[in-house]
Amino acid sequence: MTRIANARRHALLDLDGTLIDPKAGIIGSVRYALDKLGAPVPEIHELTWCIGPPLRQSFAKLLASEASVEQAIALYRENYRNGAMYEAAVYDGVSRMLDDLHAAGLRLLIVTSKPKVFAEPIARHFGFMRHVEAVHGPGLDGTHDDKTELLAAVLEREKIAGRQAVMIGDRKFDCLAANANGLPLLGALWGYGTAEELTEAGAAELCAAPAEVAPRVRRLLV
Repeated sequence: MTRIANARRHALLDLDGTLIDPKAGIIGSVRYALDKLGAPVPEIHELTWCIGPPLRQSFAKLLASEASVEQAIALYRENYRNGAMYEAAVYDGVSRMLDDLHAAGLRLLIVTSKPKVFAEPIARHFGFMRHVEAVHGPGLDGTHDDKTELLAAVLEREKIAGRQAVMIGDRKFDCLAANANGLPLLGALWGYGTAEELTEAGAAELCAAPAEVAPRVRRLLV
């Protein structure tokens, strides 16, 4: 594989819906929290939209009061840290995608809306840290819940210029954050976003499978 000349080029990777399918753990924890609060509990297929946006945004749409939202978040995290966080599956082709990106000379970072205290052990559990150098996510207190703000903080902390990186993600939140920070977004169509959603949000290109990512990244960054 051709190695990218600038070894400081970066691939910034979303986690949920891009590297792993987290449906069982996330939706199971949302339903657990709603049930504990005595709130209506939608069917599993009615909650897939909860995968991607910050947790507070999701519960704000499901519950009537801010106090209930904070209670739901605490209950969600209780269930999640008790094992649901690992109820996920690595998408077919992702391990090879990471191998290819690393072999091409890219520095790999995970940038996710999932709090870092969950995202980092998940990344280790599924073996991503063999190539991924760091995991960035919001704090449990809501710091950098907004992905645009999170990405800006990551770029500053890691000293990355926009021309040195590409973001890979499956939802409009990834795309809007990337564009706001001067990065191109490769849309991961194997995740939870649609081609229409990603195109309307301004994705640079769309990838139907993980195998398409490394060649597209090389073309965008060389």
